[in-house]
Amino acid sequence: MDITVLTGGVGGARFLLGVKAFLGWDPTGAAPTDGPDRITAVVNTADDLRLHGLQICPDLDSCMYTLGGGADVARGWGRTDETWAVSAELAAYDAEAPWFSLGDKDIATHLVRTRMLDAGYPLSAVTEALCARWQPGVRLLPMSDDRVETHVVVPDPQAGPTPVDGAVDDGATGSDTVQPGERPLVALHFQEWWIRYRAGLPALSITPIGAAEATAGPGVVEAITGADVVLIAPSNPVVSVGPILAVPAVAAALRETTAPVVAVSPIIGGKPVRGHADACLAAIGVESSAEGVGRHYGARSDGGLLDAFLVAEQDIAEMPGVRVGTAPLLMTDPAATAAMVRACLDLVDVRV
Repeated sequence: MDITVLTGGVGGARFLLGVKAFLGWDPTGAAPTDGPDRITAVVNTADDLRLHGLQICPDLDSCMYTLGGGADVARGWGRTDETWAVSAELAAYDAEAPWFSLGDKDIATHLVRTRMLDAGYPLSAVTEALCARWQPGVRLLPMSDDRVETHVVVPDPQAGPTPVDGAVDDGATGSDTVQPGERPLVALHFQEWWIRYRAGLPALSITPIGAAEATAGPGVVEAITGADVVLIAPSNPVVSVGPILAVPAVAAALRETTAPVVAVSPIIGGKPVRGHADACLAAIGVESSAEGVGRHYGARSDGGLLDAFLVAEQDIAEMPGVRVGTAPLLMTDPAATAAMVRACLDLVDVRV
């Protein structure tokens, strides 16, 4: 069995634990050396950012730490048994980015990555080198070695109301000339919008800058076209899966592969399981529902991506050309997630 998963974020990392469990592997251990099965994850890199001179790849690291047994499961991100001495010292210098703290162990990963990137190694090679330590059991492929960053256009949180239609404040209250909420727009890096502002600023657009010009990372197209089945994890469809699909060669490979493509809904009962996927969907004009997400991906028979779509038991998704199935979708543990994976494969009659 050759399974390829498009993924990003903490939810995507947990889904990969279930894929490993489905094949009978240790969810947080290396892949069996004598088995014929293979799991490949094509991972979103549009969340990546430079901070304190370090290259940080949140989605790749979430997958690597989670699958390698080093993630802080309770917190949902970063390393287990983490310490924060460097962040405390930066704060003492008033030089920390308080909305994005880095743990000491995590900083070591970023130092190694940045040193290798600055030496000329592509991100795909750097990721492979980092995984040699963690042995995640899953081949982690960055969606691209090219720089892609998701930017979110929002009303400037630092600006007050601005005059409308060239009106001038009359020096009194200004109520006749200034409309509250009319502010200049700014583009924020996704991480700042997501973490610093908790997606509370209304997003007018969300765009993976550079994705349209990016080339697929080494092995990505082959992983999709050579798979027995392609799964789209229940990751955020806009900011985790969306940037992967925005790389032209990836979208083309999904349409051309002979493998069935199955997505798992990240929306249960009209709400995201975690995070702010509803705010992201609203920014691109998609209803926050299982059906909204399914129709956003579209049927492969009609120019979209999906052959099948798995939704929660309480949800309904009417999608012509797509086989829709239901199953419990809460990833409470790897065994529960493995059952989701089996339901996906049953939908398209793929057998191990």
